[in-house]
Amino acid sequence: MNTPQPAPSLPSRVGVLGGGRMGAGIAHAFLVKGADVLVVERDEQSAEAARERVESAAAKSIERGAVDATLDDLVSRLAVGVDYDAFKDRQLVVEAVPEDWDLKVAALRGIEERLAADAYLASNTSSLSVSGLAGELERPRHFLGLHFFNPVPASTLIEVVLGTRTSGELAAAARGWVEALGKTAVVVHDAPGFASSRLGVAIALEAMRMVEEGVASAEDIDAAMVLGYKHPTGPLKTTDIVGLDVRLGIAEYLHSTLGDRFAPPQILKDKVARGELGRKTGKGFFEWPG
Repeated sequence: MNTPQPAPSLPSRVGVLGGGRMGAGIAHAFLVKGADVLVVERDEQSAEAARERVESAAAKSIERGAVDATLDDLVSRLAVGVDYDAFKDRQLVVEAVPEDWDLKVAALRGIEERLAADAYLASNTSSLSVSGLAGELERPRHFLGLHFFNPVPASTLIEVVLGTRTSGELAAAARGWVEALGKTAVVVHDAPGFASSRLGVAIALEAMRMVEEGVASAEDIDAAMVLGYKHPTGPLKTTDIVGLDVRLGIAEYLHSTLGDRFAPPQILKDKVARGELGRKTGKGFFEWPG
């Protein structure tokens, strides 16, 4: 088998900060399309766990026949580490740390100061202001949002979020990257929750209120959206997959910026307080087998 070569519009050297479920999925997306990928994590144990996630996803892609390469081919272009300095030769770095403003600002600054002047930086934020984050950086024209969707290998969508100072050159390049990844770009201008999170969270919060009020079970509410509106997954199961803590954080941010229609229901706050965070803890609105 031949090792895939990077598509003309795809950076050949890509970095990802954060190797959790999303970060590993982003790394996998670039890796299988021929890029040399570096994942940086906070410590050695997390870095090795990230390696295992990416390699497992790569192996599954090969088994499905989605990638014309051997696992050895792909693994040879994957590196993991704990040192931000390793980003210095990357042409693009995607930040994929948890949805916390201070954490993201610190991470983005740490990456930017190590990048070449012509390199690009992106955040996988699902709701935080891209223009606001850009305001914390030295080169805001070289920054934008690339909002990938979970699970990344199966999702065909990437939300390209343009800040007020994102350059036209970067906006055009990002559309090319998404196409090269075999996905579809939805381009939005920076606004609270962008397009996808704002709509998705609005539906999910209303579904939670319906459970809270005893209107219907979680199963029946999800079935109504899957069967009646052709959603691939219901809003409550999607919340479990995304993580109830993540959804709560987004809802609180949207509540603060867009008003009471995004106020998180008590059932969501209670579940998060009990540690019922969805698939990752085995229980959310549904039970998830270990």
